[in-house]
Amino acid sequence: MTAHSSAIAIAAARREKVRRPVLHPLLIASFIVAALVGVPILGVLSNLLIGGGSGATFAHLWSTVLPEYLGNSIAIALIVVVLAAVIGIGCAWLVAVFDFPGKRLSEWALVLPLAMPAYVVAYAYTDFLQFSGPLQSGLRAVTGWQAREYWFPQIRSVGGAGILFALVLYPYVYLLVRNAFIERSARMWDAARTLGAGPWETFFKVSLPLARPAAVAGIALALMETLADYGAVAYFGVPTLTTGIYKSWYAFSDRTAAAQIAGVLLLSIVLLMFIEQKSRGRARYYAAGGRMVAHAARPLRGAAAWGASLFCALPVLLGFVLPVLILLRLMMQEESLNFSARYFGWLQNSMLVAALTAVIAIAICLVLAYAARVSKSRLQAACNRIVSMGYAIPGAVIAIGILIPLARFDAWGAEHGMTFVLAGSLLALIYAYLVRFLAVSFQSVQAGLAKITPAMDASARSLGHGLGSMLWRVHTPLLWRSVLTAGLLVFVDVVKELPATLTVRPFNFDTLAVITYQLASDERLAEAALPAITIVLIAFIPVLVLARAIARRDK
Repeated sequence: MTAHSSAIAIAAARREKVRRPVLHPLLIASFIVAALVGVPILGVLSNLLIGGGSGATFAHLWSTVLPEYLGNSIAIALIVVVLAAVIGIGCAWLVAVFDFPGKRLSEWALVLPLAMPAYVVAYAYTDFLQFSGPLQSGLRAVTGWQAREYWFPQIRSVGGAGILFALVLYPYVYLLVRNAFIERSARMWDAARTLGAGPWETFFKVSLPLARPAAVAGIALALMETLADYGAVAYFGVPTLTTGIYKSWYAFSDRTAAAQIAGVLLLSIVLLMFIEQKSRGRARYYAAGGRMVAHAARPLRGAAAWGASLFCALPVLLGFVLPVLILLRLMMQEESLNFSARYFGWLQNSMLVAALTAVIAIAICLVLAYAARVSKSRLQAACNRIVSMGYAIPGAVIAIGILIPLARFDAWGAEHGMTFVLAGSLLALIYAYLVRFLAVSFQSVQAGLAKITPAMDASARSLGHGLGSMLWRVHTPLLWRSVLTAGLLVFVDVVKELPATLTVRPFNFDTLAVITYQLASDERLAEAALPAITIVLIAFIPVLVLARAIARRDK
């Protein structure tokens, strides 16, 4: 027995000796990626905390513009919290628990507003609701009212921005909460009803508390997207932290002030994440087994059924269908669609940077996810956590955090007789995209690897495969769906991204997002409609695939 144990120990030691040198490059690669992702954060915080003259600059900002920027950002965020929670949780509850006319369509159609960038919806609704737009023009034609004889709400306001963001971001809440409702055991619902609780009492006392983590996570995602937006609030003329960054950088050429405001925005995001984690406390939420499947749905009758149908239809109509129709109407106003060489140039630029970023992101995330699979070290876990933070960092913060160190590096090279043009280059732009969207692809690839049983690794090792051979011959054929999903998500996010593109892009390098923003800013909404609808069509494909997959999965 002792000899057998010694043989096992010797074999384990030999395997460990073989394994350590192979894992070492993966750990180094993970550390390098995490360090590169952390550079923008350190670049912003260095200007906020230790930058030259930062104290005086921050004091001046706080006494002049920061209170307004921060106040507007908080007001918009509060509107988004309330509306996204009501729409997302309400729709998720209805489609998960009840049966009503149009339920099957609502299940997947409620996801479609994710395909609409907020700035595109802002342009569409501004044209539709402005004084010369079709709604007010029709109202005056019907009533005979003249200008200043009636009151009409202003879409270009803090309230308008909050409502707009809620309409396009509620799907984050809907997706997570719907899954939570479905995964709750049907026995909990039946037990509550057996004890005499009505549907509303069961919702507030049983189902909603169990879905609380999912609801908070979805609302946090919606809030981070809201705080990161630039195109919509800039077009509405609402000063927020993000618009303050661009105004300081471009209008006043004040790099320190831009970094200061970016630091405040970054700290706001960090505080939001901290509050979300602390709010959970030590509470744990478990499903008691079972699953609320289709036959468990409670049928609604009469007014309740049609009320549920209307409640689920309105977000889709206002967040997706109506903006698309407005954009199509704007396109029809043009004498001829402007499919010029310039349009195809914008499309080519968008496709180029999106494809390059997606391919690089997939390669990096395969390394990171694979390193996490074969290594359980704390360093690897820390590196992956840093990479996962990228999606929570607004594009404006990433842009400032990248440009400042790259500009300093270019200046250092010029002083030493070397020419570097990294700031404002295509390389810097792809770098910014990777920092922002690596987390999206990493989560998808890691989830795909988690579904592959470790027994396959052991079998491949016993057949003499090393890590590289095992990844290429065993795991990659099983991962292609996850890899394709990861690449598609990054591709679409890059095409839609505006703040980072505006700041970091090379000179005279316009993408669909940039040109849409520029044309709309010049009030050339009809011309902006074509690139805007192109962005929506590109984003619509993966969103539709996701929506249909949700519908098929629950049948």
